[in-house]
Amino acid sequence: MRIKRFLLSIGLLISVIVTPIPSANALAVKVAPAGWIYLFASDTPAKKFSTPRVFSASLEKKSTFVPIYNNVPDVAKASIQRAIDIWSENFVSKVPINVNVTWTKAPNSTILASASAKNIFSNFNGAPDKTLYYPSALANALAGVDLDIAEPELEINVTTGDFWYYGLDGKCPSSKYDLVSVILHEMAHGLGFMSGTYYDPTTKVGRFLQPTAFDAYVQVVDGRRLVDLPSPSLEIGSALTSTLLWSGANAVKANNGVKPLLFTPSIYEQGSSVSHLDEKTFSNSFENSVMTPNLGAGEVFHLPGALLLAIFEDLRMKPPAGIATGLPNSVQNVRAIVGDKNAIIKFDPPADFRFAQIDSYLIENLQTGESIKVPESPVVINGLKNGTKYTFSVRAVNSAGSSEATKSNQITPQTAWKSTVIDPNADAKYIATTTYLGKPVVTYSESKGGDLKLATYANSKWVIKTIDGNDENAGKTLNNVAGHISLCTSTVGKISYLHIFYSDLTNKDLKYALYNGKSFKYETVDGDGLVAQDYKEVNRVRGASDVSVSNACSVNNNVIQVFYRDESQGILLGAVKENGKWRYEIVDGDKDTEDRTTGDVAFHLKSVTVGKKINLIYDSVKGFDAEKNITKGEVRYATRSTSASSDWEYKTLDAPSERTYAVGYDVTILNTVKGLITGWFTSSGFTYPNPDQVKYQDINAASVVSVKADEFGTLHSSISADEKMVLFSCELRLCAVSKSNKVVNLVSKNSIQKGAQVNWITIDKTKYAMAGVSGKLTLFKP
Repeated sequence: MRIKRFLLSIGLLISVIVTPIPSANALAVKVAPAGWIYLFASDTPAKKFSTPRVFSASLEKKSTFVPIYNNVPDVAKASIQRAIDIWSENFVSKVPINVNVTWTKAPNSTILASASAKNIFSNFNGAPDKTLYYPSALANALAGVDLDIAEPELEINVTTGDFWYYGLDGKCPSSKYDLVSVILHEMAHGLGFMSGTYYDPTTKVGRFLQPTAFDAYVQVVDGRRLVDLPSPSLEIGSALTSTLLWSGANAVKANNGVKPLLFTPSIYEQGSSVSHLDEKTFSNSFENSVMTPNLGAGEVFHLPGALLLAIFEDLRMKPPAGIATGLPNSVQNVRAIVGDKNAIIKFDPPADFRFAQIDSYLIENLQTGESIKVPESPVVINGLKNGTKYTFSVRAVNSAGSSEATKSNQITPQTAWKSTVIDPNADAKYIATTTYLGKPVVTYSESKGGDLKLATYANSKWVIKTIDGNDENAGKTLNNVAGHISLCTSTVGKISYLHIFYSDLTNKDLKYALYNGKSFKYETVDGDGLVAQDYKEVNRVRGASDVSVSNACSVNNNVIQVFYRDESQGILLGAVKENGKWRYEIVDGDKDTEDRTTGDVAFHLKSVTVGKKINLIYDSVKGFDAEKNITKGEVRYATRSTSASSDWEYKTLDAPSERTYAVGYDVTILNTVKGLITGWFTSSGFTYPNPDQVKYQDINAASVVSVKADEFGTLHSSISADEKMVLFSCELRLCAVSKSNKVVNLVSKNSIQKGAQVNWITIDKTKYAMAGVSGKLTLFKP
């Protein structure tokens, strides 16, 4: 028996998602804080010892764990690293996993250690079941990206004391507790072995604050899934203090065909019940004792064990549906989206999806009568004819039958523009175009190698070279420079210059490359200073802030100027090069006087110079939700005809209203023979957190044109205007709206990256759209 008299209420998984206006079609990643799970010391010495892991120099690392030590004694670090090394060869993830380890006092003398995943995530790309919450490290592994770079993936608290055995050989004496074993156990909790249940001992009511992927595999004895019980309820409370089993196929196989028994004592134990294997069943099972709730003095396990690894295999799969008790309700918000010889079908599950035990969806083409079964939304329906109208229906299917059909809107597939690949070896997420020495040029990013590339069109072919990111000579760098880019040109005497501003994503600096037609010169503009200046400081110097988020350059009277976001302060900065030196200023975001704003400005930023007048357009965010989605934003416009900081004039082009929820998202500005054209996105709230309208305006006109493109899918940045059309991202493809008749056309049938830049470029008097599509720099012609 364990010695335990102190119960801790962990307040597990209280959601912090804020959704001011419900969204039917948006894929917004949801996040909630994870709770803490505890490992207790047993008052009975261990009877069994498992074999310690024997390391070799050739062990295969499947992931990278980064320990962060807080008050941890040096003597303990080797033991912690050993447990980390064990998991690095057993847990697969291409995303680094930060482990925050703290040496601290425990509120209960019987607690050896505790663990948390810090945060849990649902509704992300790559989630086997988007309705469930996955601990941070597992969510990142499934998504292939870090869903929250600001927070660690695992947190482990280790109790201070003189009872630890720090050796790596597994020869822990019966008077000590083996630290490698404890860290191995706690890391398993942080990686995903945790329930999202909560129990009130006073009322005996149980509930799900947030159901985790772990919970979807937990069954009561009659085969029903724990997550399908009504919450909150006495029924869940009773289940949490009765027999519960793990139902995952991999774990059942690893347990000799028997569903593993979970730890569910009749008196519920906060931070321990459900989130462990049963103590009596597995405590003497050698390698599979690793996830029991108690650790005996002298007990050692230096391997995760076949059962635990099988459970993690289950967690990476979509949990099977439970027992259906009736037909599901109808599918919601069915939407058909235009494609090239295909359609994208998107929909939301029925309102009763949690209890309906849906195992598939049946999509029918109402024009042809053909149908297909799919596991989830979205779905691409191929084999359609361009120019023909189609409508679809969707039904939810479970073991009892199918729901009533929900009909989609009608769409007409259309032919995308003709495409030509310019560089098949660069994703070109960020691009900027201009004309230099009479030739079209494009500067673009290559994210895989972290390089900056330049393509010049001459003699009917493209000449491509890498201009930074691949060398440390002559001011260049080996850092990742595949970030935001802006281009300007100028002429002094007989020499024409190409000015390239770009982001050093490693050091978070703003870089500058100057080309005179023969050679490049390189320097850092900002970000490499000694300290990050406060926004209240009027006299500006080169700072140490993160200035890698956005930039836009202008040339005024042959003076080069660049404007960029200070991510650390949320302000818009400027740098002017005079007499060979940079002079710095704050442009906006620092105050509410003088027509300025205290909004969080310049996530997106563009500029153009007309004559001597510099024209800046940028967004200003006044509110965020818990997932950092914009809840209130404006589009700002600033001008000046000199390089003096005091000459800026400001106005707001668009702001939230009764019909407009938020504006901004991305911006564009273009000088034409008829004057300046500006453009941006807005949201009415129905597609929150994504925009649903493209807006554009002659800067001198009072009216703003607004276009919806519902049949082309969810809008994303980027946006780029030319004289006749506005180019934008639609369902992570490219679309263009004609300004003469507001007709939307499909430009690309393949995907661009979310947040990628798009642009226009003129070649031999013909206008082309340009973007990185399917990982390749590509031109598009109507």
